[in-house]
Amino acid sequence: ISTFALQETTRIHLAPDPIGGVREGEEEEEEEELVVCEIDPLRCRISASVLIGNALCEDCCDHCSFFRKQWHLVSLILGFALEMGHSFAEAGDAQKNNFNLGEFVGDLNIEEDASSDDISLEGLQQELEECKDDDVVANILSKGTALRDYTKGVENNLRQVELDSIQDYIKESDNLVSLHDQIRECDSILSQMETLLSGFQAEIGSISSDIKILQEKSMDMGLKLKNRKVAESKLAKFVEDIIVPPRMVDIIVDAEVNDEYLRTLEILSKKLKHTEVDHMANTSKALKDVQPELEKLRQKAVSKVFDFIVQKLYALRKPKTNIQILQQSVLLKYKYIVSFLKEHGKEIYTEVRGAYIDTMNKVLSAHFRAYIQALEKLQLDIATSSDLIGVDTRSTSLFSRGREPLKNRSAVFALGERINILKEIDQPALIPHIAEASSQKYPYEVLFRSLHKLLMDTATSEYLFCDDFFGEESIFYETFTGPFAVIDEHFGTILPNCYDAIGLMLMIRITHQHQLIMSRRRIPCLDSYLDKVNISLWPRFKMVFDLHLNSLRNANVKTLWEDDVHPHYVMRRYAEFTSSLIHLNVGYGDGQLELNLERLRMAVDDLLIKLAKTFSKPKQQIVFLINNYDMTIAVLKEASPEGGKIQLHFEELLKSNTSLFVEELLLEHFSDLIKFVKTRASEDPSSTSERPITVTEVEPIVKDFGNRWKAAIELMHKDVITSFSNFLCGMEILRAALTQLLLYYTRLSDCIKKIQGGSALNKDLVSISSIISTCAHVKRQLFCDVATTVLQVHDYTWKKKLLGRSGGKDLMHLDVVVEVTRGGALTSPSAHRHELLRMELPKDLGSLDGSGTEGIGPLLPTIKFKQLGYEMTDYKA
Repeated sequence: ISTFALQETTRIHLAPDPIGGVREGEEEEEEEELVVCEIDPLRCRISASVLIGNALCEDCCDHCSFFRKQWHLVSLILGFALEMGHSFAEAGDAQKNNFNLGEFVGDLNIEEDASSDDISLEGLQQELEECKDDDVVANILSKGTALRDYTKGVENNLRQVELDSIQDYIKESDNLVSLHDQIRECDSILSQMETLLSGFQAEIGSISSDIKILQEKSMDMGLKLKNRKVAESKLAKFVEDIIVPPRMVDIIVDAEVNDEYLRTLEILSKKLKHTEVDHMANTSKALKDVQPELEKLRQKAVSKVFDFIVQKLYALRKPKTNIQILQQSVLLKYKYIVSFLKEHGKEIYTEVRGAYIDTMNKVLSAHFRAYIQALEKLQLDIATSSDLIGVDTRSTSLFSRGREPLKNRSAVFALGERINILKEIDQPALIPHIAEASSQKYPYEVLFRSLHKLLMDTATSEYLFCDDFFGEESIFYETFTGPFAVIDEHFGTILPNCYDAIGLMLMIRITHQHQLIMSRRRIPCLDSYLDKVNISLWPRFKMVFDLHLNSLRNANVKTLWEDDVHPHYVMRRYAEFTSSLIHLNVGYGDGQLELNLERLRMAVDDLLIKLAKTFSKPKQQIVFLINNYDMTIAVLKEASPEGGKIQLHFEELLKSNTSLFVEELLLEHFSDLIKFVKTRASEDPSSTSERPITVTEVEPIVKDFGNRWKAAIELMHKDVITSFSNFLCGMEILRAALTQLLLYYTRLSDCIKKIQGGSALNKDLVSISSIISTCAHVKRQLFCDVATTVLQVHDYTWKKKLLGRSGGKDLMHLDVVVEVTRGGALTSPSAHRHELLRMELPKDLGSLDGSGTEGIGPLLPTIKFKQLGYEMTDYKA
């Protein structure tokens, strides 16, 4: 057992053969060797320490697990046997030879041998119980075979296997000898190939060294070539920069100035710059030979291009020359000449610059002077120093305004169609001879816009040309000193004599629009000029506006007063003037202008009150104020429909004066009724007062009202028709008067019901429904009257008839019939025109499609007749 245990625990390294067998190896000195599983040698590697140390291998097969358990048990038994072998040796060899393992194992008592220091038998009984089902262990234990005999059997089997293996090798000896001879032949062939390859390797090494030498020589030659190329390029550039080809000399001296000449100038400029900048060229001897020739060529080129460019500039002075086309198509082609002179002929460039400035200054000044003179012939005088709001013009003859046509008197205060100039701000400038041929005249703001339109277009073109041709913006300002002076001189004569406040405000707005146009063009050349124009226009406008304001403040009421309650012409002037300025301030929000308009409103309020006080009757005063306020509101609504501060002010005045007129109208016809209602109707008849209300006191009032209330309402109706020029305003006033009358009578009826014995007056009382029905009838009848107004305009007679038509309960429209006769009589049937216009109500009664805004009479002051094909220029109602 001891020998078997020692042999089995010797650390022998067994490795798997490539074909699945096992070959014997030599003893290793490593700490741990592997044992191959006899069942599955390719998968299992069991360490020798596993057999001794009771460790478990990982990732092995089930057979190896079983094998491991068997060897673990055998190792315990062998260890126990080794320990006990020494004791049995002392007793004798005979007793040792008769040792029975089965009996020993069967009689094994762990507790008796627990004192052993080397072997621990703890757990042996449990291990035996676990392995009792194992076939090998059970077979050994059942048969009682001695371990030595069993070991010898195993050794014999191994020797037999070894002998069988040797016999197999002997049988294959011939094959092994043949294999050995083949291996020797192969070795010989490989030796020859090795010798051959060694020779090749030596030759390749020699070639590699040669290649390296050639590579070094190639790099040296490449470096030399590169250096020579650099030297060649520098030398070639130097030669090219300083050499003067004969062809260049011929072109500079003899050729005409054209595109080829300009290209040659560029080459000459580069050579001149090179000689000035390049230090190597300055120190070379070659330059000393070439430099005199270059200087001669420079002088010749400067002289030749100077003559050429001056000749082109003089072409600008020819009459009827289109300057812009000449600049764009001719001069800009030769702009390099200016650059050449600026770099290589500064003195000559200064002369060319001065020649251009002098030429363009004179040419543009002459053009603007001629254009201004032509525009002055087209000027239409609008206002003079006497055309002020508060100045009396009744003594002025119809044809006493010099060259100013009579039809333009309304344009002094009304904006009218003059506002269209702001919509045509970017239209082309006027062509004077075309306008003069058609005998057209224009307000000055039209000429102002045309002049500045021409100035903007000319300045824009000139500014861009100067910047492109000369590269200097300052040339533009020097060139335009003349044109600016001509325009300033013109304004110096126009503005001091301009009394057209509307025209001045239009010019201010035109200047603002022109500033926006130049800003969008991104051309700043006219900024300072337009600012100066704006600064000169505002003081003049303020001065003219103050003239209008002072005319109202200092107006002579006696000379202005007319015994007529219809709108006063001064108030109409004010309304149109204010409406025009409000319209021109829309979108600008000029606070200074609004402040001036407020001052003007206060002045006209004072004047209107003074004019109203000249009427003897309070009722006439109120009617006069209502008509003027109503007319002013109607005119102001055209400029600002949503209403401004001034419009709201007059609406409040109209409302308060309407209430006063209603009271005056009712007092005129029902004074007793109103006096009683205001003084006595509020008293309680049942109270014990000193003077109670009695039937006797009320009866005359009731009977008087019942006898004449219808006639009184008719008189009120006629009074309203004749007093108020605006039908809509008259209808509102009559409605308010009838409503107030109904309220007074209702209070009277309520008071009678409270009086003792008042029921006796019921037969004399008028029913409220009867009064309401009559009031409604009177309202409808208001527009059913026929009125005729005859207007004398030169040799035309305009006759207008108003025929009222009602649709249902409310008046829906008016039909306006216009008859036109020439010379007061019908010369032929074809000379008579009968036209029918329809105006919708209750919108603006005077708004017909078409143009023309002249009033034609007290009933419909703003009907427009141009739709009929006739143009009314003035009227006298």
